Amino acid sequence: MISAIVVVGIFAVIVGFSFHFRKGSDAVRDPLPERFRDEIEIGWTTATAFAFLFIFWFAASTQLHHIVPPRKAFEIHVLAKQWMWKSQHPNGVREINELHVPIGQPVQLIMTSEDVIHSLFLPALRLKQDVLPGRYTYLWFTADKPGVYHLMCAEYCGTGHSRMVGRLVLMTPEDYSRWSSSQPGAEDLAKEGELLFSSLGCSGCHAQTSSVHAPNLRGVYSHPVQLSDGRVVTADEAYLRDSILLPDKDVVAGYEPIMPSFRGIASEAQIIKLIAFIKSLSGEEQSE
Repeated sequence: MISAIVVVGIFAVIVGFSFHFRKGSDAVRDPLPERFRDEIEIGWTTATAFAFLFIFWFAASTQLHHIVPPRKAFEIHVLAKQWMWKSQHPNGVREINELHVPIGQPVQLIMTSEDVIHSLFLPALRLKQDVLPGRYTYLWFTADKPGVYHLMCAEYCGTGHSRMVGRLVLMTPEDYSRWSSSQPGAEDLAKEGELLFSSLGCSGCHAQTSSVHAPNLRGVYSHPVQLSDGRVVTADEAYLRDSILLPDKDVVAGYEPIMPSFRGIASEAQIIKLIAFIKSLSGEEQSE
């Protein structure tokens, strides 16, 4: 609205001046008074500058507010690869090129890519977020209208880019619960991670009964971690992923960098399950 008002005003002035100062008119063309050349020019420039800063602050504060998801957001993991979208729900239900979501509650998408840069685009929600290999990106929303909508990739990702489409299915909480419980092979994501934690040998060092001096993972998620180089970081999904694939990057204070890298051993899907298990240990800590 503000832009439209400014454009109309400028257009009106251009048209008015074109007629008033047309060739052959008797319009006064003397130099402008000193007041118009100084005070009004400075005042107008200052006023528009402050107006711009206010609009920028208002828009930025609104956008930054929506970047941080609520603490109790419903988490769904999304894994992009050429040329499909794979999603996994907290109870282990998996989907390909479909995303079923309950309405009326905050939903956070935790996303990564197996290969190249993709971009998840949900046109009905006016949301788009790049999905990058080697790191996590996040997107959250609270939908309010059931229905089936488009889901697509908005970043050219190869010859099959145009086929990387799917459906966003927004459902009432009751319908989502019935749909989720009826899916075959639904297992708890954290339970799958617990099995991987043992089969990959992680429990050999990180179990409380282990003789190896390794950090205790209970209650670590979302809490600050003191590192050996003096930094303090928050144990979020990105930190846990780096700890699995790049263990020498952020060494916990008081521990030696003896953990092997699981790069090439654990897939992105398995890393998601391991992180879900570690996050569940934080929940156990709080419940105790």
